[in-house]
Amino acid sequence: MRRTFSKPVSVAALAGLCLSSVALATAAAPPATRNPSAVVAEALAGPMKNVRQIVFAVRLPYDDPHWYANIGYYCDDEHHKAYAGNGKPDAGKLCLLDVRTAKITVLLDARGGSVRDPQVHYDGKKILFAYRQSGTDYYHLYEINVDGSGLRQITSGEFDDYEPTYLPDGGIIFVSTRCRCWVNCWMTQVGVLHRCEGDGGNIRRISYSGEHDNTPWMLPDGRILYMRWEYVDRSQVEFHHLWTMNPDGTGQTIFYGNMHPGTVMLDAKPIPGTQQIIASFSPGHGVTDHKGIATIVSPAAGPDDLRSARALHKPPFIEDPYALSEDCFLAARGKQITVFDGSGNAAPLFTWTGEGDIREPRPVVPRPREPVIAPRGDWNKPAGQFVLADVYQGRNMQGVRRGDIKKLLVLELFPKQVNFSGGPDLVSWLGTFTLERVLGTVPVEEDGSARFEAPAGRPVFFVALDEKDLSVKRMHSFTSVMPGETLACVGCHEPRTRTPDSQRHADLAALHRPPSRIEPFGGFPDVLDFPRDIQPILDKHCVECHRPQRRDGRVSLAGDLGPTWSQSFFSLFAYRQVADGRNGLGNSPPRSIGSSASPLLKKLDVSHYGVTVTPREWRTVWLWIESGAPYAGSYAGLRNQRDQEKSQAAIAAVFKDGADVLRTRCGQCHALGEKADEQGRPLPSHSYGHHRGSVGRPTGAFERIVFENDPIARYSANILLNFSRPALSSLLLGPLSKKAGGYASCGEIFKGTGDSDYQRLLGLIEKAKSALDEEPRYATPTFKPNRQYIREMKKYGILPPQFDLAKDPIDVFELDQAYWRAAWYSPDGH
Repeated sequence: MRRTFSKPVSVAALAGLCLSSVALATAAAPPATRNPSAVVAEALAGPMKNVRQIVFAVRLPYDDPHWYANIGYYCDDEHHKAYAGNGKPDAGKLCLLDVRTAKITVLLDARGGSVRDPQVHYDGKKILFAYRQSGTDYYHLYEINVDGSGLRQITSGEFDDYEPTYLPDGGIIFVSTRCRCWVNCWMTQVGVLHRCEGDGGNIRRISYSGEHDNTPWMLPDGRILYMRWEYVDRSQVEFHHLWTMNPDGTGQTIFYGNMHPGTVMLDAKPIPGTQQIIASFSPGHGVTDHKGIATIVSPAAGPDDLRSARALHKPPFIEDPYALSEDCFLAARGKQITVFDGSGNAAPLFTWTGEGDIREPRPVVPRPREPVIAPRGDWNKPAGQFVLADVYQGRNMQGVRRGDIKKLLVLELFPKQVNFSGGPDLVSWLGTFTLERVLGTVPVEEDGSARFEAPAGRPVFFVALDEKDLSVKRMHSFTSVMPGETLACVGCHEPRTRTPDSQRHADLAALHRPPSRIEPFGGFPDVLDFPRDIQPILDKHCVECHRPQRRDGRVSLAGDLGPTWSQSFFSLFAYRQVADGRNGLGNSPPRSIGSSASPLLKKLDVSHYGVTVTPREWRTVWLWIESGAPYAGSYAGLRNQRDQEKSQAAIAAVFKDGADVLRTRCGQCHALGEKADEQGRPLPSHSYGHHRGSVGRPTGAFERIVFENDPIARYSANILLNFSRPALSSLLLGPLSKKAGGYASCGEIFKGTGDSDYQRLLGLIEKAKSALDEEPRYATPTFKPNRQYIREMKKYGILPPQFDLAKDPIDVFELDQAYWRAAWYSPDGH
């Protein structure tokens, strides 16, 4: 059931889309009514009067529709390049435009290589940029004088370093793939914020996101403005908004948009003389090459006020807007450098006639340095602190009373060393995309305050727990502390316009004691795996009644494998026994996600039909649910394209090759294919996500919607097909007479197992099973990871170069842990 959720969309098609609730002003942008020549003339006579030159890059587009997939290679095929030109020679150039004469000076001809992201130094005499030399695969940082002399390389290595920005202290902030991880819902690499000295020395990671950071730029107050993409138990495609941090990575906080789904906010820069910024609001999940609508954002009303965003124009899109004043903006638009005024009137300033398009036009002028923010952390310390003023202060906290919350569960997000699809694949069924490590719990005081230490440089989030350890409220974002940092927040998803009461803050109970240490769950796995940790509990207590041969309540909780997951795992979600994030919009109401909202845990807690689990078994299931309820507890289980295609082929081998039998014997009651008949009985069903209008609330773009009596709980291929024991497939047992061992839920279509059509279907399922078993699947005793997983683990130094999967033993759980530990911050660098 491979589903690629991030589908290519043409720019022409996007032009007709609503640009999301955040870019609400776009549709109402004022019409261009002024003479275009007047726009340019007034700009040159006014805000651009001291601008003699504009630097810009030229390059070819890339093929991938995602705004971020323009570096590195694809996970499935390391020979398939994602950068501009997609492995073919690029038209890369770094150029200088004389604004008055239109003369072009080529500062650097990459001669088949690629140039991107120029930025002018404070003195106006040097240009910092990313350059991938012809015949190589990686972008590195370079600097060149405005006259074309003095080209020097700043960074190196088998990483992409790009989108650099000068820091006022002489350093450089940039985006880099040195984080060594992959997009959780795509097949390309991740880049996050790093910093280095001006000569490239002392490179440090200052963002610990598992997804992309993009386009950092300095704010006038010395902070860094950047785009952060995240989806912690929420929609994979709808939250990529503007954040800020200090140049040492401390003080990470939202600048604009994180409460509102939709719109990728890229290339944000300050508007001189104001508190406003200009950004490219790229619609939906974003457009190739950062195309979007130039949008002015004011932070005065806080980060959540939709009225704070004002679009300057309608499509066609622009790229990389740059403000010279409130009434004058530069942007790239295809082969043109365009000038906008504050009302959205636009006119071309220059048109490129060569190969490739114009990117990142920026004026070559000196500018003042921003103030230097003194470091607020201490790189010699391994940890930092969180201070929470009042857990009860927050949004969407209806029904939560003071005294309800006793603890915070601390969870850590783990990056992926490989990824092969637009979905979570074996990690979950459209739930979490990321494995979540259970660190432990910390106490919440009676006044709602908490103070605790946390390891530095680790992405964490929290779940508020009641006295029974049941979930009250779950955080749908992540945070982190830098070494030695103390990070404070007002409450739980509190409105960001609210500030702490200084008097009350001084009286917080949590501040009158040393910071808590996170209390781990000793003796339990910190990353849960469904087949290893949960299935044995189901086998012991549940399978007697819920197995293919008996199936009480029509539910099988046996660990038999379907096309993708085990039937037990799929059934628990199809029958709504576990409440996870569903790939929804986040900020879920209290007690609507996690342990408190999962009927499975309630059944184990109240002796369901005489079943009594041990405290250890209950805690194991609780840990699994609170850590996102994953299926595969190792990223080694992620399937490459070939494995996913085999799964699809196995389904097709039954439902397409056996279509004549199904049509003859089943077609009278069942519609074959995706759509249900009038009785709602599709065969097979992939219907989740339909009926969105019936849920009575906004839903995520790809949210898993499972409703009461959803046909998917009975007719999904994951229920109908048993690829561990083919004869126990529901597709066969449903129409088989009870006398012959079937359910007869479809009547006695097959009187016995000797029926030729029964045997035909059984043979097709057995054949499909044999094809899948050629390479042992995840959760089987002889499973081994794919070559891409091994390739990356060797590249990262986790496996030795001489490791041979055919000969050498491997423990994928321990290997994953070694990979994660290698990314953890340590003061001694180890």
